[in-house]
Amino acid sequence: MKLVNRLLPHPLLTLMLTVIWLLLVNRFSLNSLLFGFFLGLLIPVATQPYWPNRPKLKRPLKLVSYTLLVLWDIVIANIAVAKIVLFMPNAKRQPAWVDIPLDIRTPEAIAMLGGTITMTPGTITADISANGGALLVHCLHAPNPEDVRDEIKTRYEARLKEIFE
Repeated sequence: MKLVNRLLPHPLLTLMLTVIWLLLVNRFSLNSLLFGFFLGLLIPVATQPYWPNRPKLKRPLKLVSYTLLVLWDIVIANIAVAKIVLFMPNAKRQPAWVDIPLDIRTPEAIAMLGGTITMTPGTITADISANGGALLVHCLHAPNPEDVRDEIKTRYEARLKEIFE
């Protein structure tokens, strides 16, 4: 088992690097697959000293549903932002800074939450508190900032807590 852990320290990273290589070469062949897999094995082994505390996923399969949810929300938010930008006069827009107190504590979960918020059009994570207990989020249009905070906590943070903690 120790040999497998040394040769394959980050199996998900190996898989991801292999897929990314195949996407970069833009064609599928056995040579591309084997070279991508070789890179997927080599890079995690070479960078292993920089990962002393490997993140643990408590429920890795929930990550798939989380990813699908985020992709769906990005599509919906694109439509909402387009409507705001194209049809709402500047005087009626209500941008807001929203403070999101965090229940999650793992750095990976906090980084994923911040990235999710930033990837979703109309919102951006601007800052994290010094102790990692809150995010500062800017919203393009938020008539009720408390609703934005509650939606982020229930829609994203709760799911990330299930995945990481």
